[in-house]
Amino acid sequence: MRQLNFSKYQFRFKNSENKVAIFDAIRKKFIALTPEEWVRQHVVQFLLEEKKYPKSLINVEKVLKVNGLRKRYDVVVYNSDGSIFILVECKAPEIKIAQATFDQIATYNMTLNAQFLMVTNGLNHYFCQMDFENEKYQFLSELPIYQIR
Repeated sequence: MRQLNFSKYQFRFKNSENKVAIFDAIRKKFIALTPEEWVRQHVVQFLLEEKKYPKSLINVEKVLKVNGLRKRYDVVVYNSDGSIFILVECKAPEIKIAQATFDQIATYNMTLNAQFLMVTNGLNHYFCQMDFENEKYQFLSELPIYQIR
């Protein structure tokens, strides 16, 4: 897998039937290593190690209903009250981040109401803070570091 625009993290890998899997610390199991999963695992480590979010507040790849359709988010970080603090959309490194990616995460966020959004393909990262009152988002240079609320 290619080098991403994140710090270097330690990962556990497993080879099975000529397929490589990477250990997901949140789901506590090995997951097939695809380019998008490579990005997702870097995001999880970024949230744990750089931003200091507790493992217990992070969730990975769960189904949500958006306009009656089943969709799957990549990563969310919860507040201690169960509301969603950060919603992350991961793309494979070869996928260019475009307006459609922001439209996708904004659509998911109409259901989830996260305060912050992160969109990444592992090479380019975009961070936004929601302004629900004016129905828009403001770009940030970074996500906030974890604070007990």
